[in-house]
Amino acid sequence: MVFSRESFIKQVEERNSWDVIVVGGGATGLGTAVDAASRGYSTLLLEQSDFAKGTSSRSTKLVHGGVRYLAQGDVALVYEALHERGLLLKNAPHLVKDQEFIIPVYSWLSKYKYLIGLKLYDLLAGKSGFKKSSFLSADKVLKAIPGLKPDGLIGGVSYSDGQFDDARLALNLAQTAAEYGGVLLNYAKVTGLTKENENISGLSFVDTETNKSYTLKAKVVVNATGVFVDEILKMDVPSGRAIVRPSQGAHVVLDPSFLKGDSALMIPKTPDGRVLFAVPWHGKVLVGTTDTPLNEHSLEPRPLDEEIEFILTTAGKYLTKEPSRKDVLAAFAGLRPLAAPGKDTDSTKEISRSHKLIISKSGMITITGGKWTTYRKMAMDVVDKAIELGKLQAKKCITQNVKIHGYVAKMQTGDLGLYGADAAGILELISLQPELGARLHPDYKYLQAEVIWMVRNEMSRTIEDVLSRRMRLLFLDAKGALILAPAVAQVMAAELQKNEAWVKEQIEAFTVLVKQYLLYAPGKETDNVHQVKVTA
Repeated sequence: MVFSRESFIKQVEERNSWDVIVVGGGATGLGTAVDAASRGYSTLLLEQSDFAKGTSSRSTKLVHGGVRYLAQGDVALVYEALHERGLLLKNAPHLVKDQEFIIPVYSWLSKYKYLIGLKLYDLLAGKSGFKKSSFLSADKVLKAIPGLKPDGLIGGVSYSDGQFDDARLALNLAQTAAEYGGVLLNYAKVTGLTKENENISGLSFVDTETNKSYTLKAKVVVNATGVFVDEILKMDVPSGRAIVRPSQGAHVVLDPSFLKGDSALMIPKTPDGRVLFAVPWHGKVLVGTTDTPLNEHSLEPRPLDEEIEFILTTAGKYLTKEPSRKDVLAAFAGLRPLAAPGKDTDSTKEISRSHKLIISKSGMITITGGKWTTYRKMAMDVVDKAIELGKLQAKKCITQNVKIHGYVAKMQTGDLGLYGADAAGILELISLQPELGARLHPDYKYLQAEVIWMVRNEMSRTIEDVLSRRMRLLFLDAKGALILAPAVAQVMAAELQKNEAWVKEQIEAFTVLVKQYLLYAPGKETDNVHQVKVTA
């Protein structure tokens, strides 16, 4: 399997007509590409930025049924998500693992309420490979989460859910689609839809690296652009009503000393009614999330001050080591593409979490709503709908049993574990060129060979692609990402045959980006990023 942008561009130039063109390189779009390509349809996916640049790299990193949706009585959604959770554990065990969550209990009423609810959760999950829920004594809870305040604690309810690396799963889905003959392009922005007799017959896009434009034909065009679906819909019907209402979820990343242990903390109802998670992730602690209705969206959303304060203040009520802004290693926000209601509302509880398919009069299929865990089911529904509409010859979905690229029998430990089966390729690079086994920086584990691999085999085009969505360092330690930026830029420049001007431009752009992930320290005019010296 060749996963090369140059190879994919060549295929686009040689082929004008496709069965399926998917717009959007997030979870849903990539899942649709896997589904369509694995059924044997000629499939092209176009992403305006990098794969998973938007919402799909900014989640809470959970593959879950949604305990909060069970509490709201949405049993069907939870059942569907739990089924998909089990399939992800089966098909991508190199990225998805069983994670213990503990809900601290401060009253006997709460004990039975949570325990009964989670026993129903277990029942809906069936034989999915995850541990069953149980009640723990206060001593066992504090042993599992040493950073939890003991005040008033009578015990806790333990249950299991899935944890994963969202951006890396997205990348592996892109590679899986390619293994089935799919063609995928990042940095390919759709500029318009083409029509014949008022029916969509294809689209135009521009390769933003070369500014070259292309116009292609397709039997079906799928709009899977998340919070950007309305932009594509307006290319079809300029006067159409917006169908998405974005909700922002913010997260902060802390040192592991704040939580300690391997168990995650789950507070199902904070004083303002929201859910709070504190989850071990890649050696750090991810704390979130908020649920803030927004009227606008962007590729790089910023956490609001009030969201940061809510997370830190609420976490401080439960953790013995109370976090402050100066403790935050990185802060980021993601936008959930919730299906908009028919009336104005400021409550995200009134907006559907389940996905919706919309068929325009011109024949374009738009998929919106949903969540990461159910990406495969959403993709299957999209392709099934295209068949139902007579746009594609009927072929059976096989993705329940498709092993996702990088598959190994279980999650690997070690610095290269996240690559799954691809770790062998990186080690082979080092065996051929031992100098590539050197670290990018003495204080960080990342190797030069990883950057080479990401350029050659993972379509990395910028240092942001590498440090944000391949290595994940921007999300884990923003200051550390800035420290590594010059070394990453130099290795990429040599591999991509770029000059020093490109290196300088990359570092400058990334420096501006990093500032959005670091918080201002109270009482200071400069933020943390200015304390790091960067040289091109």
